[in-house]
Amino acid sequence: MVRAAVDRVFERRLAALVNTREHGAALAGGRRGLEREGLRVTPAGRVSARAHPVPLGSALCNPHITTDYSESLLELVTPTFTDNAALAQYLGDLHHFVALHLEDELLWAGSMPGEIAGEPEVPIARYGRSHRGHFKEVYRRGLQTRYGGLMQAIAGAHFNFSFPEKFWPLWAEVLATHDQGADFISARYFDLVRNYRRHGWLALYLFGVSPALCASFVPEPHDPELLPLGPGTLHLPHATSLRMSDLGYRNRNQTAVNVSVNSLGEYLRDLQRATHTLHPPFAALGVCVDGEYRQLNANILQIENEYYSNIRPKRAPRALESTARALARGGVEYVEVRALDICIFEPTGVCTDEMHFMEAFLALCLLRESDPISATEQEQLDHNHLLVARRGREPGLQLQRSGRALPLQDWAAELLEQLEGVCELLDAGDPTRRYRRTLDRQTEKLRDAELTPSARHLRELRRSTVGFAEYTRTLSGQHRARLLDAKGHDASVLATFAAEAAASLQEQAVVERTERGSFAEYLARMLGPDLA
Repeated sequence: MVRAAVDRVFERRLAALVNTREHGAALAGGRRGLEREGLRVTPAGRVSARAHPVPLGSALCNPHITTDYSESLLELVTPTFTDNAALAQYLGDLHHFVALHLEDELLWAGSMPGEIAGEPEVPIARYGRSHRGHFKEVYRRGLQTRYGGLMQAIAGAHFNFSFPEKFWPLWAEVLATHDQGADFISARYFDLVRNYRRHGWLALYLFGVSPALCASFVPEPHDPELLPLGPGTLHLPHATSLRMSDLGYRNRNQTAVNVSVNSLGEYLRDLQRATHTLHPPFAALGVCVDGEYRQLNANILQIENEYYSNIRPKRAPRALESTARALARGGVEYVEVRALDICIFEPTGVCTDEMHFMEAFLALCLLRESDPISATEQEQLDHNHLLVARRGREPGLQLQRSGRALPLQDWAAELLEQLEGVCELLDAGDPTRRYRRTLDRQTEKLRDAELTPSARHLRELRRSTVGFAEYTRTLSGQHRARLLDAKGHDASVLATFAAEAAASLQEQAVVERTERGSFAEYLARMLGPDLA
């Protein structure tokens, strides 16, 4: 392996950060949270046709237990924590509570679904009779109308992260600027976002775990590169994440949507353009036909959330405020990393190593120099991402950097070497050196691709006498048994979840009872033309 190239700018910045008045602890205390999606399935492994379980509360109003695109696709949302251990504990408690109320159903262990006969088996999520609930349902109906329903059965995990407040004046000091306000912070988060676009393929290599899928998910004729692997199973031999490839959630229909991340202003401008520009093919599908909405509108994007990106700059919106309006109001508050597969080997779908690595990796993306991304470079980055998703473990695989071919191994070695200094900062004062130990395990994966979770998944599928669907169903049953184990779960925490669920049902009832105006009026307010 070629020794990593020296990045003098990064080294100077890192050294300056180490020598600030925080004495090396500048990065400690960032806030992080998780959103884990998971299909509810029957004991036979088919997508559940049941409504969202009542004991889990209102999918519209419960902040921690809701649904994503499908009624059967649970989304478990944690608060934010300053420690990964506390986050993992909360996520485990939340999964235990959910498992207690799924009756005989299972939470599907992987990102890619099992046996599906067609779109009717993936029900659109329902949120009740309020305007807000109807808006959410129509948006999802629009996704089904535009892109098909099978995509709505794919699950992933999102990692949300913000740097501690104490970091920003230190970082301004390192960058020799007196600006420490919202504009400065937003610009620095966009530095991070651009570098994640450049280097995020590394997370696919290290943690991608969807190299195979059920043949029922792929329409005929199959992609010619897909090879059989057991009954009803297809795979790509060196894939890391088919979920993040053109076979999964990467939407081919959005290839013409170009959203700049060179600044907050350009980002909002491009989103505004996409959400307010009529798209004739979508107009031909109809918006409100015979009194029933098929989509929110016929624009390129119905709302900002329809634009898929592996990382998003975010700010928590207020009531009746879109994500773009929230950003325009207060700037970037945190980033949401969306490109993480469900870890099929973990009952909660997320491993602690992944949380530690992502925190360090996001810091690296911020600390490195981050030039604007041109249209030409963005094409290269998209190509790199797709290559690693489909062929990331292929020996000798080369990516494109600055218009030149570079072996994945060399580029990854450079990034992992730079992460050593970041992990030293994050480990400051911690004798267990959790971040460095996590980094060492990722370095081993680079030296031996067979240690990656995608390679492990394929090995276990080959050893199994059953195909992907049955293998994942069995694993889901094993996870259910572990999730139902009451050991290590605080009864008071579970009581809090139950109280939140009950309160959310009451909140939805109040909203529906006190609703005023028409849905068309509500729609006009939500889809207003400006970002004021």
